[in-house]
Amino acid sequence: MIDRYEAAEIAGIWSEENKYRKWLEVELAITEAWAEMGGVPAASLKRIREKAAVDPARIREIEKKVKHDVIAFLTCLEESIGKDSAYVHKGITSYDVVDTAFSLLIQESLAIVLARVAVLKKILLEKAFAYKDLPAIGRTHGIHAEPIAFGCKFLIWHDEMERNRERLLRAKAITAVGKISGSVGTYIHFPPAGEERALQKLGLKPCRVSSQIIQRDRHAEVIWALALLGSSLEKIAVEIRHLQKTETLEVEEPFSRGQKGSSSMPHKRNPVRCERVSGLARILRGNLAVALENNILWHERDISHSSAERIIFPDSFHLGVFLLDDLIDILRHLAVYPENIRKNLELTHEVYFSQKVLTLLLNKGLARQQAYELVQEQALKSWQEKRSFRELVLADPAIRAVCPAAELEKVFSLDELLSGIGAIYRRFAGEK
Repeated sequence: MIDRYEAAEIAGIWSEENKYRKWLEVELAITEAWAEMGGVPAASLKRIREKAAVDPARIREIEKKVKHDVIAFLTCLEESIGKDSAYVHKGITSYDVVDTAFSLLIQESLAIVLARVAVLKKILLEKAFAYKDLPAIGRTHGIHAEPIAFGCKFLIWHDEMERNRERLLRAKAITAVGKISGSVGTYIHFPPAGEERALQKLGLKPCRVSSQIIQRDRHAEVIWALALLGSSLEKIAVEIRHLQKTETLEVEEPFSRGQKGSSSMPHKRNPVRCERVSGLARILRGNLAVALENNILWHERDISHSSAERIIFPDSFHLGVFLLDDLIDILRHLAVYPENIRKNLELTHEVYFSQKVLTLLLNKGLARQQAYELVQEQALKSWQEKRSFRELVLADPAIRAVCPAAELEKVFSLDELLSGIGAIYRRFAGEK
């Protein structure tokens, strides 16, 4: 069981040190592109590669004075490189570096999220097949409807996780771009051919067109994909919470030895981790609102998006990976109680066969409304009086006048109600 979130992967990516390291990677790729085009002497490039270093503490110290993080970064580089630093940041603007490096951070983070999604998908598929043959009551509006295979719950979540994977992959593809096109995106001081060279070294493609920045609809799509992922994770958590209610108790989230549920009631085993998933998923959805606002900037760019992005991107990736890790552990160790699932299935005395009885009467030629009223009368009586629906139907003279008892008895087959499950599962057989 997860006792605390190990955030090293995401924290490492979004650390100040790694940010400056990525800025340096971009600067070096641009300088190398210049060298290949004859704009930087080979000897200077060699010395730049050997000497270039970033010192976050020194950058912070310089930034206190200059009030500009990229200038502070470049000043620190100048101190480490010496006179050859004249060839660093040649013909480009701050956001050529910052936005291109930002894409690299997003790519690394999405790779981690996608790896976790793959693990979760596998667990969900295993659970789906493990409970394929366990009948359970389906609920619509929270009310008993018709039976399902309990494993179908997991199959639905597995399929939704595949759609989340596709959305994340699209977000990864749409942000696998950089821009080194200058202060307003017009390549005045650095040529498009140089941009292509530099970005290729970084594993990115050029934007077809840019202003001073990469357009923020791309970034909003990342947060949208994470928010939808969080929504799916919360959907699973909420279902577990509902099924863990005392009067239902079909499943239960892991409860470790020594864990306590209440300061005052020693008997309590609360779904606190699933409740935490619900709470944190709300923050992910809230971050999406900010990401959408960030797309609306003045002219070729303003800086209103920058401060918000420094919060919502690290936080959204932290939350996404945390929620995935937590739910992976919850599902891996989920307690499932088949005896309670069977008990709840029979709670309403087989009224879930009502549609089968209705269909039989319609096939016998009875008018729909008349048939519906006949079946509904016995179903409500069964529910309210806690009597066998089957016996009430067989004893109803109006129903018996239309259909003999032998045919009515055949309707009450749980196997028939679940006969479509096999076809559903065959669609996923190749993924198992």
